[in-house]
Amino acid sequence: MNESHIGMTGKEVELGGIPSLDEFAEFTQTAEMGFLEYYGLNEQPFGVTPDPRFLYLGSKHRQALAALTYGMESNRGFLTLIAKPGMGKTTLLFQFLESLRNKARTVFLFQTDGDSADLMRNLLADLDLDSKGKDLSEMRQILNQYLIRNMQAGQSIILVIDEAQNLDEKVLESIRLLSNFETPWMKLMQIVLAGQPQLGDRLAKPSMAQLRQRVSFAIRIEPFSRDEVSLYIDHRLGVAGYRGTSLFTPGARILVAERSEGTPRNINNICFCAMSLAWATKQKSIGREMVTEILSEMDLESSSATTTQAPDGMEQTKYGFSQNLPPAVFTVKEPRARGWAHRADFASALLFVLRWLGFPYHVGNRLGISTQEKPVPIKSLPDPPPAMSMDPIEHEIPDTSPSGHVSESSTGGKNPTPSHGSGAQSTPSNTELK
Repeated sequence: MNESHIGMTGKEVELGGIPSLDEFAEFTQTAEMGFLEYYGLNEQPFGVTPDPRFLYLGSKHRQALAALTYGMESNRGFLTLIAKPGMGKTTLLFQFLESLRNKARTVFLFQTDGDSADLMRNLLADLDLDSKGKDLSEMRQILNQYLIRNMQAGQSIILVIDEAQNLDEKVLESIRLLSNFETPWMKLMQIVLAGQPQLGDRLAKPSMAQLRQRVSFAIRIEPFSRDEVSLYIDHRLGVAGYRGTSLFTPGARILVAERSEGTPRNINNICFCAMSLAWATKQKSIGREMVTEILSEMDLESSSATTTQAPDGMEQTKYGFSQNLPPAVFTVKEPRARGWAHRADFASALLFVLRWLGFPYHVGNRLGISTQEKPVPIKSLPDPPPAMSMDPIEHEIPDTSPSGHVSESSTGGKNPTPSHGSGAQSTPSNTELK
């Protein structure tokens, strides 16, 4: 078998060997620049970091943000924000804290794997208070004196604890005691506990009754609707600088909405991989067939299920999908016979994807250059058990969202709005589109 090569600015990198760090860095930098130039982008539109500039506020996200703001302004003391993984919870919290920049002193904690003393020490450190050599009781006294001084100066303190589902019950009890810092007419510190559905399950335990009774609002973030998925895609493309015609066809958008189940992180993974494949194959439009190919190549828990394409004119069957989508992984299967040029272009995109998503560089294991004459037959596996779902917390919140769209603001002062100039389209619901 002839060895495959990938051209790189006048050089060639053998797929069978491991390049040096300098060669790898040069290749990934070239690939990234080529990807952005191909689409006319300023930056990656479907990244993995919680950048508030890319935050798209669907109806449930607007409601959650409005409830957080209202709870703080009305001095309710204790709130919870619960969302499944990948729903944009942390990004929403950053947007919330940014809106309070000139109104209150804010603390954001995410180290939730320690004990009560560790939590108090991290809190004092963020408030620029010295806790060296102090025990838990002394640190609480230092905090209390600080809160009183700030109350007299007219400044409120807001504590946000992310990933709170990892806190054990003793630490949660210590957090409950923090809410005792108050005067007869106001709370000295507002507290937001944010986490995954396990947080709701923990607070529902009988042993957590005292803490649960202090929670004024139990706020939840729900998945995007089909229309919101399409607007979300256009918004992120617009923020990244895309000004071309609609990149994703209506049929592709419907499939992305179905397979992602409206979860932003899943949408990002699917769209990033689809754009990488379109770039590698020099396609200017991403249709249903390309998204289907991407989904079949991604290493999902549901990959063992058979995927069928609905005939034209019939409603697309809803696919099963793992709620917490793992990082996307491409595989190139040997039986699919294609030309060497297509495989070389496709391999470029694969290396680019692997590098961007932070995968270790094991090309031989990722690309379909098989050293076996025949594939090894495998026995059919039983169907996987149905996915478990979490029961929601018993506290619910009325819809307090203001009418209209809420703008996002970044830590750098930018305030983009969803870009409808990037080709937003209405998405038909029941016809097969390509």
